[in-house]
Amino acid sequence: MCGMPQQPPIRSTPTRPRRPDASMSLLTNVMDHSLDDGYAEAAERKKAAGDAGLPKTLRAKLGLAAGLVLAALVVTVGAAQARVAAPVVAKEREELVDRIDRESEAADKLEDSVDELRADVSARQREALKHSGSAGSDLVGILSGAAAVHGPGVKLVVNDAKDTGAGGDGDPRENPGFSDTGRVRDRDMQRVVNGLWESGAEAVSINGQRLTALSAIRAAGDAILVDNKPLVPPYTVLAVGDGQRLSTRFQNSADGLYLNALQESYGVRTAISAEDDLRLPAAPRVIVRTAQPSTEKSEKGTS
Repeated sequence: MCGMPQQPPIRSTPTRPRRPDASMSLLTNVMDHSLDDGYAEAAERKKAAGDAGLPKTLRAKLGLAAGLVLAALVVTVGAAQARVAAPVVAKEREELVDRIDRESEAADKLEDSVDELRADVSARQREALKHSGSAGSDLVGILSGAAAVHGPGVKLVVNDAKDTGAGGDGDPRENPGFSDTGRVRDRDMQRVVNGLWESGAEAVSINGQRLTALSAIRAAGDAILVDNKPLVPPYTVLAVGDGQRLSTRFQNSADGLYLNALQESYGVRTAISAEDDLRLPAAPRVIVRTAQPSTEKSEKGTS
């Protein structure tokens, strides 16, 4: 029987959906074969030899139990010691804090007593000089810083550079990214004070601390010390003298130009103004240990 030749059937292989993790073959292989083949073979050999699992002999079991008991004992003893030591440490810390508070309070009382005694000594000295008829005693007290003064002068405020990223309390020094060049240093205040003296100041104080010929301006970390007393910014410098003239001469001096350069280059903030009446306290202490007054004697020549 003749007919048209039949076409062979078309056998199409159904397309399998692509695995979502096809692009992560390496990760899939690691997850499927987390144990190295060598470790797997060693485990199989050990299992076949009967060495896998818990110890079989009584001696091995006793050794394992003893080890577990010893580990538990060590952990228990450590926990007990920590629990016993905790109250002792807390008590010692509390006693130390109380001792610091008591000593600080005692130091404050002693400092107040010293200030009162110094004021009494100064008053007695002034009274004795009056009775002795020394006309220059007041002038000596003013020039030495032993006496409080008032009069016209200059008010100069120097502060660290302003930083928009300051800490929560607004202090630029609390910001770790604050540039050191924007901070007022002890050498800057030294130049400011020396410039004021050179410009004609007759008495100078910083943040209420009167300066004398024996005063020292130094640094301790980020703090500026005046006679070993720490000051915090802003630094307010008061200088008694001819106000307007003192201000002009200082700003035109080398130290005034130096301060202006700090302001322009590093953002150090400054403000200067002439004042009609400034009041400066006396220096807390003026102690002379070496210098002595000299007495000039006139010698008559012989003919």
